[in-house]
Amino acid sequence: MKILMITNEYPPHIYGGAGVHVDYLCRELVRLDGARHQLQVLCFGDQRETGANFSVAGIAGMPELFRQAGANEKVIDVLGRNIAVTGLAASADVVHCHTWYTYLAGCLVKQFLDIPMIITVHSLEPKRPWKREQIGTGYNVSSWLEKTAMDNADGIIAVSQGMKNDIIDCYRPDPEKIRVIYNGIDTGQYQRTLKPEILASYGINPLKPYVLFVGRITRQKGIIHLVHALPYIEEGVQIVLCAGAPDTEAIAQEMRVEVERARAGAPNDIIWIPEMVPVEWIVVLYSHAALFVCPSVYEPFGIINLEAMACGAPVVAAAVGGIPEVVVHGQTGILVPFDPVSSANPEPLRPEQYARDLAAAINELLRAPERRQIMGAESRRRVEAHFQWEAIARQTLDYYEELRKA
Repeated sequence: MKILMITNEYPPHIYGGAGVHVDYLCRELVRLDGARHQLQVLCFGDQRETGANFSVAGIAGMPELFRQAGANEKVIDVLGRNIAVTGLAASADVVHCHTWYTYLAGCLVKQFLDIPMIITVHSLEPKRPWKREQIGTGYNVSSWLEKTAMDNADGIIAVSQGMKNDIIDCYRPDPEKIRVIYNGIDTGQYQRTLKPEILASYGINPLKPYVLFVGRITRQKGIIHLVHALPYIEEGVQIVLCAGAPDTEAIAQEMRVEVERARAGAPNDIIWIPEMVPVEWIVVLYSHAALFVCPSVYEPFGIINLEAMACGAPVVAAAVGGIPEVVVHGQTGILVPFDPVSSANPEPLRPEQYARDLAAAINELLRAPERRQIMGAESRRRVEAHFQWEAIARQTLDYYEELRKA
């Protein structure tokens, strides 16, 4: 089988969960059945790689063509790259697309090559209204592309049951063409690794417990709500925020202001690491953490929680999207109730209460070190049992074969 994978993110240009998913899925597809199948990856960037039955080609942007696009320059650049991708897709038996960034190419390739199109849905535009802050009226285009892909896809992969429910709620496709296939984790790469000197290099006291956040500075990740919770966390711990890559300058400035306010009113040291931390050091930060916190207001799956759990960290997380399918309340962590404004606005209806609830859950685990240890061990066991990439890649291959024969 000739598999064409189309993605915005691909190593080394990865900034979110969709890119992590594609990276590991492709690795596992090649490892499992590299002799039987050919995998071509077309992505955004300057990547070039060729191997036995495996190739990667990045499509560079063309900013000189779109100088007059203004706020919509990013979206128009995406459309241009999609056309270029379509021209490179010479032969395939199935085309598999990830995120709205690639849906135009997927729809065109499906028609030109007369092959099944599969889309993996990592998030939904109607559930992310803050994107209008980033891309202006380009949000109308991304939403239209997403709907068009839903209508044209032969198969839809949802990364959680919660995501499947959201897809049906937003777009009303035939539920029979939606397959739930979870994200996974490399348990060899993400495992408990203790190196106190790495903590010290970031200004973290290795002898003092800390609460850890890892994620982008975006409305979706709920980082501002966590910062609002910091004054309510009991004294005696450190707060470590690995938070960078702000969506907009406005939210970056809001983050700076709120962190300084929290530092003035919180009883604990707040250590903010604003740059991207290498994976091998993130593993160390997870491994030493007293607990990991995921305050996301929208999270279709939450690979970040798998990463922490694989390193033996208990998790405090919002009970949103696919998170309850990953974090088991009372067993691998604590799920914090979340009451959104509406289905179209996932911000908390009562933000002050949400901040206090986050702090209460964090404090509950901080007071119980033996419970944290048990939860951390159970987290690792759960990841090994349910979220290995080999099983996920096999489910994906089986779905390709099923759609080819349909």
